[in-house]
Amino acid sequence: MQKAANDKQTQKFITMTQTPVKKLIMKLAIPTMISMMITSLYNMADTFFVGQLSTVDPATATSATAAVGIAFPLMAIIQAFGFMFGHGSGNFISRALGSQKMDEAEKMAATGFFGALIAGALISCLGLLFLEPLVRLLGSTDTILPFAKAYIRLILIGCPWMAASLVLNNQLRFQGNALYGMIGITSGGIINIILDPIFIFALGMGVSGASLATIISQFISFSILLVMNRRSDSLKIHFRNFTPNRHYLSEMFKGGAPSLCRQGIGSVTTAVLNNTAAAFGDPAIAAISIVNRIMMFANSIVIGLGQGFQPVCGFNYGAKKYARVREGFFFCVKCTTVFLLIASSLFIIFAPFLVGLFRDDPEVILIGAKTLRIHAVAFPLFGYMMASSMMLQTTAQTFQASFLALARQGLFFMPLILIFTPFLGLFGIQLAMPLADVLAFITAIIFQTKMLKKMKAMEQELAAQAPEA
Repeated sequence: MQKAANDKQTQKFITMTQTPVKKLIMKLAIPTMISMMITSLYNMADTFFVGQLSTVDPATATSATAAVGIAFPLMAIIQAFGFMFGHGSGNFISRALGSQKMDEAEKMAATGFFGALIAGALISCLGLLFLEPLVRLLGSTDTILPFAKAYIRLILIGCPWMAASLVLNNQLRFQGNALYGMIGITSGGIINIILDPIFIFALGMGVSGASLATIISQFISFSILLVMNRRSDSLKIHFRNFTPNRHYLSEMFKGGAPSLCRQGIGSVTTAVLNNTAAAFGDPAIAAISIVNRIMMFANSIVIGLGQGFQPVCGFNYGAKKYARVREGFFFCVKCTTVFLLIASSLFIIFAPFLVGLFRDDPEVILIGAKTLRIHAVAFPLFGYMMASSMMLQTTAQTFQASFLALARQGLFFMPLILIFTPFLGLFGIQLAMPLADVLAFITAIIFQTKMLKKMKAMEQELAAQAPEA
């Protein structure tokens, strides 16, 4: 039995370190892109269907739509911990398998999974205990408050399995089994889209129906991912391997800290954005939340390609095949930049139509279309930033990856909002993101250039040692 498992892992090692890089990345990226798109559809579907409440109660539809946007920072926090445990354990697992250290990989898989379950349960308990202060902190106005509380209450109940699902999906992906992760995530997303109109309209549950549909579909996705883990050639998760000691927690934090920073600061920034936009009324919050969903959907495709690169990066970095890592990085940058140039053009041309899909309110459409067009200007820079961040994270360059993760939304975007808004009003909020993207892009170039030179030097050192071996 153990011999068969070792043979499978040996074959996986050969596949990940010898298959042509571009072909391997695309093979892994297609399932991860689908998984990321479906993940973004969870909140996008809720935003869309809640926006259709205007056919039932036009007076409250904008506030209900804004409530889903208010919940986004909380979803980002749940994802932050899910990604920290998932990316942290997954990065370690891919490098360990690349170095053919099976025992360490198995212990990390269990530690990441059960750690996420515990973290999710803690978030759930604290959130439910302090529900109203939490909703206020996330940027709710008095008119949005009842809808936001109804939506967020159920989301909090689903925290443990929502966080653990992200761990399972990422561990499967980092082991080169992205297809299995895609099946689990996609199944949940489709079920969510089916349940949303049933609960919101047919059962008359309104915004509560949207969150109930989300947590039910997330639980089904979690269950499917568990089955995929057992049936694939991936490392099996057993509680006996749960090893929350200093070594594994430290390694997991090193690999997962950039994800925690990225998602965590995204949550804080969105809360600041909601609170700042509240001065301009519920339509402004609704418009900006819609734009965030549209951008998030396009980002999901880019991030999906980057996640297809990560296991290739981890395996080959662990195996000291640095030329393959560099080749994969530049391939990702080229593909994502071309895609983002096309997406940005479409956003600029069809901005009113895209915003109008979610909310048929002239004021929301006017604010949202302008915001989307301004954001689209610097959008093509995101591909290089994403690929740099993922490569630095996967190769355990913790400081650089964490700084880059914090830079875009924390170090640049948030201060720019606070500086521009008093002088420029709503336009200051709209202008802050593209300027933050430009500054983060420059930061990524500095860090990534240094890392590429470092790998080139390590490759030359290996080549110089080859004749001695």
